Amino acid sequence: MTRALVIGEALIDIVERDGKVTGEHVGGSPLNVAVGLSRLGRGVDFLTHIGDDPRGRRIVDYIKQSGVQLVSGSMTAPRTPTALATLDANGSAQYVFDIDWQLAGTPEVAPPIVAHTGSIAAVLEPGCRATAALLDAYHPSATVTFDPNVRAALIEDADIARGRIERWIERCDVVKASDEDMRWIDPNHSPEQIARTWLDLGPSIVAVTMGDQGAFAMCAAGTVRVQALRVNVVDTVGAGDAFMTGLIDALWSLGVLGAERRPQLARIGVDALTAVVQTAALSSALTVARAGADLPDRATRDAAAAGSGPLLPQPG
Repeated sequence: MTRALVIGEALIDIVERDGKVTGEHVGGSPLNVAVGLSRLGRGVDFLTHIGDDPRGRRIVDYIKQSGVQLVSGSMTAPRTPTALATLDANGSAQYVFDIDWQLAGTPEVAPPIVAHTGSIAAVLEPGCRATAALLDAYHPSATVTFDPNVRAALIEDADIARGRIERWIERCDVVKASDEDMRWIDPNHSPEQIARTWLDLGPSIVAVTMGDQGAFAMCAAGTVRVQALRVNVVDTVGAGDAFMTGLIDALWSLGVLGAERRPQLARIGVDALTAVVQTAALSSALTVARAGADLPDRATRDAAAAGSGPLLPQPG
């Protein structure tokens, strides 16, 4: 077991401003995680649901160039999903999704050391049920990681979605969420209170990103906090996915992934977790310093970690 399996949506982001399309870009939160792990030198299999059409083939070319292996059966959708992002005068986007999320059968891949999902794939019918079944099937071999990455525009029944997210948290080993996700999931409690509740549901680690306020993570041994990094922000596209990627990669390097290492993951200490979250925050900072979801490769991240890049800790 030396590979990751990522399950989730891949789509084309269509950017529109003043009634005109200004560009189309490959996107999707799970896709970004798959590509990010591959750029860090990890073996990755990616199961998705796209069409055998020009947009789908563009996605295939993109992930193959990144070293990701597309799982057989991923190109059976009637059309490739899209997300129309309409920008206002301030550059803020409103999204309209055109996506059909389905999965069929079991991927023909070796048991992974880590299995990841999140975002649309975890809550959108009918594929969310198949996604949950697959992750349950891989739980005996793999560490299971999850990022809710809420897309409220696609959620018809908020209570049902919140219930599904809670069931995901119960079955996962590592959960990462943004403070924005948490405000949507539970507007009556603070991110710290929600994270503590989630940790009690079963995960070994719950990590929370808070934009320029940094990040924190909880484990049985305690809570760690990491400051944001000072960086010239180009845009925040893919920032959370980069953090999730860095989190998985750092835990992989510690040797605590895989079902047989679940006891070691559960006993992770605050010093080790601090280093893991710092690595994740660095991956995120490098991504926001570049346009689009352009996650760093290992050489770029190692150089930044060694102090040869432009990133500095924010003053306390």
